Amino acid sequence: MSQREQTPLQARLYTVIFGTDTPLGKWFDLLLICAILVSVSVIVLDSIDSFHDAYGTLFQRMEWVFTAVFTLEYLLRIWIAKNRKAYILSIYGLIDLLAILPSYLALILPQTAPLLIVRLLRVLRVFRVLKLMSFLHEANLVAGALRDSARQIFVFFSMVVTVMVVFGCIMYVIEGPESGFDNIPVSVYWAIVTVTTVGYGDVVPVTAAGRSMSALAMLIGYAIIAVPTGIFTSNLLRHRSGPPLPLNCPQCARAGHQADAVYCRFCGTSLHTDQAD
Repeated sequence: MSQREQTPLQARLYTVIFGTDTPLGKWFDLLLICAILVSVSVIVLDSIDSFHDAYGTLFQRMEWVFTAVFTLEYLLRIWIAKNRKAYILSIYGLIDLLAILPSYLALILPQTAPLLIVRLLRVLRVFRVLKLMSFLHEANLVAGALRDSARQIFVFFSMVVTVMVVFGCIMYVIEGPESGFDNIPVSVYWAIVTVTTVGYGDVVPVTAAGRSMSALAMLIGYAIIAVPTGIFTSNLLRHRSGPPLPLNCPQCARAGHQADAVYCRFCGTSLHTDQAD
């Protein structure tokens, strides 16, 4: 995939903002992570009534300062990216966008302000800063295992939903409205709560047949927990026994490159930020 031509200024900023192989690049990401942690701390403290009453105005001003800084940084990343579409649609790009959207959304819906806590996900950049490639390798293993398990888990989930509906219908017939099972949706809700071993206790069977069915549902619930775990574990072991996964692209964060790859197969960015273009 071809890359967009950059001006000298864009190239210098790209090395600092997207790269971590230079002192300035490392300091930029470390300062960014510190700002993220302070911002998240402000959000957490502002949710406490005593702190909100004493420092609410200060917290609000600080939050808008952080929002302005992160918005400017996001727009700057788009401007200097060698492949803008790849960055915007990448994991890092989406997280960067989600980190600022709640502030603007809160102007219309104030109750959405706590969603800014999603900024904490941006701390994932510390893996690139500290060169903890083993963590990225493990993350790739988990992501690959989840991807390979998705269809099997979806089929299993569909079967579980079917079983829950059947259990709910049976309990509706056995117990009826007299025991709180007013309709089939309520009964299905009881089945889900019971099988997941949560057991809120707001709807409880009172007949012997209903209690027997409840006991069976709980036993099935324990058996169900092991199935998706086994599916995921088998795929994880298969990935772990395979060849080592290569490093992630510094721009779009995607893996899946050949061991000797120089450029990202998805966005065309150099996989080694210290390599000359």
